[in-house]
Order: sequence, then C-alpha cells, then structure tokens
Amino acid sequence: MHLYGTQSVNNLGHLTIGGVDTVDLTHMYGTPLLVYDIALFKERATAFKETFAKAGIKAQVAYASKAFSSIAIYEVAKEMGLSLDVVSGGELYTAAAADFPREKIHFHGNNKSYTELQFAFDEKIGCIVVDNFLEIEMLKEISESRKEKMNVLLRVTPGVEASTHDYITTGQEDSKFGFDLKNGQADDAVLKLYNHPYITVLGMHCHIGSQIFETDAFRFAAEALMEKMIEWREKFKFICPVLNLGGGFGIRYTEEDKPLHPSAYVEEMEDVVLSMTRKHNYPMPEIWIEPGRSLVGDAGTTLYTTGSSKEVPGVRTYVAVDGGMSDNIRPALYEAKYTAATANRMLDPHADIVTIAGKCCESGDKLIEDAYIAEPAEGDIIAVFCTGAYTYSMASNYNRLPKPAIVFCENGQHQLVVRRETYEDIIRLDIPLQRTEQEISS
Repeated sequence: MHLYGTQSVNNLGHLTIGGVDTVDLTHMYGTPLLVYDIALFKERATAFKETFAKAGIKAQVAYASKAFSSIAIYEVAKEMGLSLDVVSGGELYTAAAADFPREKIHFHGNNKSYTELQFAFDEKIGCIVVDNFLEIEMLKEISESRKEKMNVLLRVTPGVEASTHDYITTGQEDSKFGFDLKNGQADDAVLKLYNHPYITVLGMHCHIGSQIFETDAFRFAAEALMEKMIEWREKFKFICPVLNLGGGFGIRYTEEDKPLHPSAYVEEMEDVVLSMTRKHNYPMPEIWIEPGRSLVGDAGTTLYTTGSSKEVPGVRTYVAVDGGMSDNIRPALYEAKYTAATANRMLDPHADIVTIAGKCCESGDKLIEDAYIAEPAEGDIIAVFCTGAYTYSMASNYNRLPKPAIVFCENGQHQLVVRRETYEDIIRLDIPLQRTEQEISS
C-alpha cells in the first residue's frame, strides 16, 4: 500500500498521521473522522512558491478553497503566505472570520449575486474574477454608486480540453464558465471595462479542469492567453499585468495515477510565458495559480468503523462502514477511485478483496469496490486515503446523517478544527408547524 506525507505505522501496527496514532484519534473523536496531515499541506505550498522564486518570477499561489473550506485551513494558508480563491459569499465570510488578508482574496464564480458582489466591496478584497456580462454590469453599478475601486480578472475559456472527467473539465469552449477566447466575447468584455474609472482590469484567468496529470494542456492554455494578451496590446494599447493560469494539478488516488511534482506544472507554465514575453517584447506578467486538490487532497484521510458485512457467493463481500456518500459523494458522483487500509492492523496481510459500502439507503453508496484490506472484523478502523479535497466541502446530511469531525495533525500534536455535527444541529433550522388550539384539540 502507498502511504502519504507523514503517514507511518507504529509498533502497535497502527496507522499514524503527523506522528499521531489514528486509533487513538478515533477513541477521542469518534468516526467517521477526517484527519489532515498539515505538514504535507505546508510542504506542497512551499514547493509551488519556491518554484516561482527560483525562476525570479513574481507570483501568487492562491489556495482554491472550494476543495476544503474552514477557518482553520484558511489560517494555515495565511501562515504559509498564500492567497485565497473563494467562490461564494459563504467562503468569503469564512475567510473574513479567519481574518485572512483581504487584499489576497480572489472571488470566483459563474453566477455571483448582487449581494455577494456588494459583500466583496464591503470587505475590500484584492480581486474579483469576472465570469459574464451580467456581472460586468453589476460591478459597474456597484463601483459607480459607491465610488469605490475594484481589481478584476476576466475568466476566459481557451478552448483547451484536458484529459479528465467530463464533470471536472472547464476550459473547453462548451462550458458554463467564462468568456470565449475565440468568438470575440473576451474582446467585448475587456472593452467594457478596461477604461472604467473604478474598475482596474489586471488581466485574464483560465481554469482548464481538475485532476490533470499531463503538462501539455497547461502549456496550450498559457500560449492561448499570452497570444490574446499580445493581441490586446496591438488592438487596444492594453497590457495585462497579471496572468492567472488556474489549477487542476492531479494527485495520486490509486497506484494507476501518476502525478508530477508540483514544480513540473509550474515550470512548464513559466517556460511558455518567459518564451513568449521575450519573443514579443511583452512585459513579464505576474503569474497566479490556484492549487486546491494538490494542496489538501492527499493530506486528508477519512477513518471509519466497520459494522455489518455480507457475502454474495461468487460475486463480492460487502463491508459496511459508519459513513459513506453523505461524507464522500465523489465515488457515486463521478466514479472516483480510492485506496484503503485497516488502520488498527496495518501489519496484517491486506489480501482480502471487499467492497467498502456506506450506510446510506442507496445501492450506489459504495466508497471502494475491490478494496484490499486485512481480513475484516466488526469494529475495525478503515482508513480511506486522499479524501482531503471535495469530500467535506461536498458533504450532506442525506438520511439526516451528521457531518464528521475534522482533526489537524502535525509534529505529534492533534487539534479538533471542526466539531462533529449532532442530531440537534441536524434539526437546528427546522420550524415546526404552527397549529391553532382548535386544530390541536381536533
């Protein structure tokens, strides 16, 4: 089995994360439990930043926090000198609660509301990534009525189709996101904004998809945006000081995945931009990127307790755990693959092939098919690896299941950063029917 970051096995045969025994964590916090290896998050953040620094390129590395949002992870991102990518008023509110530096917050989204845009002005954030023409008109109205300035990037679709799942491909022309780079929409957008008295266009943004392993797609996207920036200089006498090339860098979920080191993606982008700026005598833009999954994905591990099991002779053996699609929808949503281990018996042979099933009332609630674990027994702790991205942020209360607790581990220490939901939390927003005395008596 492949262990990640600071994961190890102690003399009790237990999985440890950040020097902390995961079995002890389950005794203290219960299961399901999402555990983050914070040292691995920091290592990845440092790798992205250092690659730009070594090349002498001015850059911002923004944590794409839709992967996992909480006050605590925003505080770690702030500590590491990262910027922050938010996509809703809720994420911006969380960032404000974490006292994240407002000038380093970038607000994304394809359908920001007027209220959300006002909130961004209230907080005086660093940049809004504009996605459509309605948003342009709302930004004009808000900035002019307030007489307040705002920096923006224009999100464009460069026509690059990355090799990834259809649900997480976003850079192709047929996308709900951004202005098309080839049909004139991007040109129209920049003309509407770049001479505005309160709105400063910093440049362009693209995001071509998620869980991408090859670098060609990133090179093509960088070339497409640089060509358009050079064209805008000629047509409009406008030079973009910022080029945001998004994220989407892949991680290893299973042994079949072959991710590159974070520096490899950055170096390819750097190469394209440096080459084209030199060739066309174009001022070197500040490069922004937005890693999310590649910072938190394999830093997260979910711990479950096994319960019932069922053998279907000649077909499969089901082993049920106390979570499932309510805390990790990805396998059911787009057939995401994971690996697992028996955290309380790591030294036992992991030779039994089982299907790890969740407890939700859905036949499709299967976390892993063909998982190799130690011979299962009731009460075992199952660790599902690489669950740090798009699990808690996409979790639900389906079947009225409470969301799990979250713990950060580092240097032998652990800290609860999100408490487990209670049944009281589940009904907190419910309002009973208001009945008259006559209705009650009848």
